[in-house]
Amino acid sequence: MNNRILLLLCTLITFCMPAHALQIEGIEIPETIRSGDGETGLVLNGAGLREKFYVDVYVAALYLQARTPDAAAILSDDGPASVTMNIIYSELSKKKITDGWIDGLDDNTTSSERKTIQPRLEAFNKLFTTMKKGDVLRIDYTPANGTEVRLNGEWRGSVEGNDFFRALLKVWLGSDPVSKSLKLDMLGGN
Repeated sequence: MNNRILLLLCTLITFCMPAHALQIEGIEIPETIRSGDGETGLVLNGAGLREKFYVDVYVAALYLQARTPDAAAILSDDGPASVTMNIIYSELSKKKITDGWIDGLDDNTTSSERKTIQPRLEAFNKLFTTMKKGDVLRIDYTPANGTEVRLNGEWRGSVEGNDFFRALLKVWLGSDPVSKSLKLDMLGGN
């Protein structure tokens, strides 16, 4: 009988404890953030580690207005959303970063989609610089401002159009994502 009471107390304590932020590779991932315009609360949909050839590159987190494991629903949405990337690799050159966007979009969009977003992709790629371990890239979508880019909290610029942001999300959530395990994690599988 005493063991049952102890088990019940332990269970109650566990469920009554406040939820803590997710932690991946030493990076604290908050459960909620404000949208790029500061007006909308976003919740963590999921987060995970991007590895390439067994090397840890960055920790990515996807924030939405409401959690969903449905990639198609996320890609067809038009509301605020955010992706954060915490760089954990020693250095990512601007070329590697921009080549990554290009390759990811080539793998996950049609030629018609790429033709439509090409001028905006070129403008987007100009917003980047070499990133180093500890840098935090934040890519927000707000209906009023489009895709906003901030590096370590510093405004870098924006690119118009929900179609551009949703195409960019396909790099992680498309049919041929940069990492299948990261896709599952960003969809809440972790």
